[in-house]
Amino acid sequence: MNISEQYFEAIDAVAKKEIPQEVMERAKRSLLDYLAVTCAGTAFQHEKIEKYFSFAQPEIGMFTAVGTGKKLALKEAVFLNGLNGHALDFDDGTNSGIIHLGSPIFSLLLPLAERYGKTVQEVLKAAVIGYEASYTMAVSIQPLHKALGFHATGTCGMLGATLAASYLLGLSREDRYQAFAAACVAASGMLKVLDDSSELKPYNVAKTALLSLTSLQLAMSGFKGHPDPLGGYRGFLKMMAGDENIEIKTCLLNGTYAIMKSYTKPYASCRYTHPPVEAAIHLRNQYGLTADEVERISISTYNLAVSGHDHTDIPGSYSAKMSIPYSVAVALVYGKAGLQEFAEDVVNDPGIKALTKKVEVKADDELSAIFPDKQSAVVTITTSDGEYSERVDFPKGEPENPLSETEFYDRYKALMAYGGVKAEVHDAIYHSTHADNLTIKELIEKL
Repeated sequence: MNISEQYFEAIDAVAKKEIPQEVMERAKRSLLDYLAVTCAGTAFQHEKIEKYFSFAQPEIGMFTAVGTGKKLALKEAVFLNGLNGHALDFDDGTNSGIIHLGSPIFSLLLPLAERYGKTVQEVLKAAVIGYEASYTMAVSIQPLHKALGFHATGTCGMLGATLAASYLLGLSREDRYQAFAAACVAASGMLKVLDDSSELKPYNVAKTALLSLTSLQLAMSGFKGHPDPLGGYRGFLKMMAGDENIEIKTCLLNGTYAIMKSYTKPYASCRYTHPPVEAAIHLRNQYGLTADEVERISISTYNLAVSGHDHTDIPGSYSAKMSIPYSVAVALVYGKAGLQEFAEDVVNDPGIKALTKKVEVKADDELSAIFPDKQSAVVTITTSDGEYSERVDFPKGEPENPLSETEFYDRYKALMAYGGVKAEVHDAIYHSTHADNLTIKELIEKL
């Protein structure tokens, strides 16, 4: 049995297990999170989406592009779901895999579930499998994968989305394998999209969801892939990690499902920014610190969080979300780091810009050594009156420090409201996920 077959069989073994109820409950939260983040993401980039509709003139169809209020052809709905689902960089993920898990998977599953009349429960089960597939591959090839410039959401996410959909649709083992082989060929994702003024990070998710759909279509049309797409000197592992002899981690790593390892973001910025943001908010609230008295801010964190996230020149909102200095600056000024703190008018505020320039980020060997078990940062704020310091190991939203149901619901409502969804609508959606035999079509039609 080659390495591709071993990986494939390991995922299949997970698919055959009865999923524990607590895992299904977590999957419900992941679905609600995806819907809220995607509705808000659509509103965030509505001008660009309107221009996209004007130029592309996407084909009208029967499938929902979440948050747009439009019914489109299958491929268009899948693509736009991905584009809007990752627009805010507010979607779930894991630090150990350095990957956003839900956005590629749900972007594909929801339109397919509409087409084939699948229930919410069927989608959740498929998503759990997809999360496991994406995470298992990501955690096996990181951090080499990131060091080579790849965005695991676009690469490993391709495998997870394709396999999740293949189980949702009940494909035969042969068709599932051929879809997986095609996904290995199509997988791509460049981290360069994080740099400077680039606004293309959501495109990695959009094309991943779309190409996952294409992989399924090729398999169901009878196209054959390589019998070992992962292995060999020209296989996925060699391309994505520079080593064809990578040992793939076991599924259900450390005894828990991947979806249980995922975080939910309370702050509207890259996850690497969250430990220092939280520390800054704590220091502000505890000592009443203000921007005017700050002389400098020093941040020590793990090395993977520094490169590409230590910039102090912020050309726009997308760049701000990736910047630790900016995120800490707004957290200190406003005591929060939500959607409004990354709006263009705040990004261009002279006071925020000045404070951002006072922030220095550096890698710490000790903190680097304990990542990903802990996602630590130490923030030290020096003022004219003294020095204040705090360390955060598990920022809010991590499995070790999860959002309470009330905190999650408040976040969900705020995102839905930002996306223009009426309270009675998002409340109905929130409570409907617990209904037996509810179809995705019935759920989505509430939007």
